[in-house]
Amino acid sequence: MAGLSVVIPTLEEASRLPLLLADLQRWPGELEVIVSDGGSRDHTRAVAQLAGATVLDSPSVGRGPQLRWGVGHSSHAWVLVLHADSRLPDTWHHKVGAILNRPEAHLSAWCFDFKVEAHGRPMLWLLERMVNLRSRWLQRPYGDQGLLIQRQLYERVGGYRPLALMEDLDLVERLSQVAPLRSLNCALLTSAERWQKRSVLVQAWRNARLRWLWRQGRSTEQLLRLYRR
Repeated sequence: MAGLSVVIPTLEEASRLPLLLADLQRWPGELEVIVSDGGSRDHTRAVAQLAGATVLDSPSVGRGPQLRWGVGHSSHAWVLVLHADSRLPDTWHHKVGAILNRPEAHLSAWCFDFKVEAHGRPMLWLLERMVNLRSRWLQRPYGDQGLLIQRQLYERVGGYRPLALMEDLDLVERLSQVAPLRSLNCALLTSAERWQKRSVLVQAWRNARLRWLWRQGRSTEQLLRLYRR
């Protein structure tokens, strides 16, 4: 089995990170887990180190800079990027392993399907369907869906830019110009926290508005102010 580098950006993720790190232990080949930390003051670093992960102190805070730093320090040909509040499905290692064994796999980038951890909420069910349709037909997956990419393809498009917001959309828009983004055909479970703070419709509208403003050229500072409201 091919080696795999997993890069996880963190900031105060001590309560969520252990479950994801446990999920990663299913990988049957050589595994490198890099936690790119943005200055956590809780036990994030200790949790990661106890699980055998390499902890890096990112020079800048924000998913874009932290991911760029983490991927830049990884060593394997294949890189899997995950958010710390994600949970991998039981079969993830079989799905990813099968992809890595395909001779043409490096010509595409890959993502998981989108699934929210809360159950029994019809609007979340609808959200999942809409996001997955968007990912498959418009080639625009969320960062919550992870990203599996071969290093040469990642470097070809310039990798993550040091953006505090929209780093995922910025990367996949460049990727989609040179390679297809394809589904791994299994779902990555993401935290429902941000969808529970507000109604699903309100949060979806906020996300869409931020994406639109970003495309209009609004500054990162302006977007962050809106994001934090």
